[in-house]
Amino acid sequence: MTTHPLVVDLDGTLVHTDMLHESALQLLRDAPLAVLRIPGWLMQGKAQLKQHLAARCPVDPAGLPYNTELLQWLQAQRAAGRKLILCTASDRQLAQPIADHLGLFDEVMASDGQINLAGAAKAAALVQRFGPAGFDYAGNSSADVPVWQHARRAIVVSASAALVDQARACCELEKHIQPPVAGLAIWLRMLRTHQWLKNVLLCVPLLGAHKLTDTALWLSLAMAFVAFGLCASAVYVTNDLLDLHSDRHHPHKRTRALAAGTVAAWQGVLLAPVLLAAGLALAAQVTPGFLGWMLCYVGVTSAYSLWIKRLLLIDCLVLASLYMLRVVAGAAAVNFGLTFWLLAFSGFLFLSLAFVKRYAELSLHSQHGTAPSTRRAYRVSDAPLVQTLGVTSGVAAAVLLALYLNSDAVLRLYRTPALMWAAVPVLLFWISWMWMQAHRGAMHDDPLVFAVKDRASLWSGAAFAGALALGSLGWAG
Repeated sequence: MTTHPLVVDLDGTLVHTDMLHESALQLLRDAPLAVLRIPGWLMQGKAQLKQHLAARCPVDPAGLPYNTELLQWLQAQRAAGRKLILCTASDRQLAQPIADHLGLFDEVMASDGQINLAGAAKAAALVQRFGPAGFDYAGNSSADVPVWQHARRAIVVSASAALVDQARACCELEKHIQPPVAGLAIWLRMLRTHQWLKNVLLCVPLLGAHKLTDTALWLSLAMAFVAFGLCASAVYVTNDLLDLHSDRHHPHKRTRALAAGTVAAWQGVLLAPVLLAAGLALAAQVTPGFLGWMLCYVGVTSAYSLWIKRLLLIDCLVLASLYMLRVVAGAAAVNFGLTFWLLAFSGFLFLSLAFVKRYAELSLHSQHGTAPSTRRAYRVSDAPLVQTLGVTSGVAAAVLLALYLNSDAVLRLYRTPALMWAAVPVLLFWISWMWMQAHRGAMHDDPLVFAVKDRASLWSGAAFAGALALGSLGWAG
């Protein structure tokens, strides 16, 4: 075994993320106004910026997305007696806890508020410490080329073939660890394109107004559907960026692209505003009213991500309102009004689904023996009460539907309203079924997305629509 020490970079090499980006996002989440101080810190130098951020945003080493292939190789190297050095441009306040957590490194070299230990500065420090060609170096970016120029061997991690060639031109290539592959499917999952299914709620006002044959209205709804999807994806990406820490401790969310480091945080930061701008530009082509509700949705859901989701019960009320906003926006897209009955019914129904979502999360934590994020106001012991509130809200929606079917409005819109009473037991069955699945731990997705994939829910939807259709068209028997 070689006596030359193995020097390992941190950002993008040992971990699939950049600690500077993580710190900035954590500051935005925990103290948004403090972000305004970043330009002033940067004017003092990048090392000062990193020190200020590290002091305010401590790292949780256990939750970071480590490069497991590199980590296993480093463990083998250490077992063989090789000396390992963690050398990073991240601040020491972040690097030292990571090194202590892993228990692999004999020494830590890091930025200290005075020197930004990157590029040429890192190369100079290593040459001074170990001498020319006195060390091997593992890195991942073009900023590491000056270090490889003074190293004995290069270990290239998560980098392109072009960078491998650059490293090989500087010194002997010892090892190349391939980067994680972020294919189209991973990007689509990050954008939550499957959540676009919820935008079907935009069509509810059109269905309620019995205007199914108007092609122009369907075209407007199609544009509204895509606009809502783009804006929603922008919000999902933003939410993932702000929830990196909590997602990494969640049994399922830890595999999300940004939490796992498959997609870099800076890519998410660039992507979110592009999606939002595209969505709003398309919304402006629908109707001014729709654009207004679209902006309202973006504002409310942003407030939810930054603050409201930490508030007990209020978070579920706001989640229900976000479902309802799709119905209201759909009415604005086709210039229709909304009735009291539709708003009241959908409000209670969506509140039940919001409680389903929260109950499913609490049940999942209970199954895995973990605690909910400290940024959430719920405890695992709250699950039975959340279940009671949700079931009650669902039953209230069914009662409102029954009252509507007995109103004068139904007599004016439907030929045989008596046939529509079949929709009430269908709705009660579906609400009970959704809660039963959540109780059994089968609700791993948003309730509406789950319903679209669930056979019993699809049959319930068909039966519900059939009852309404019979009431509208009459019975030809």
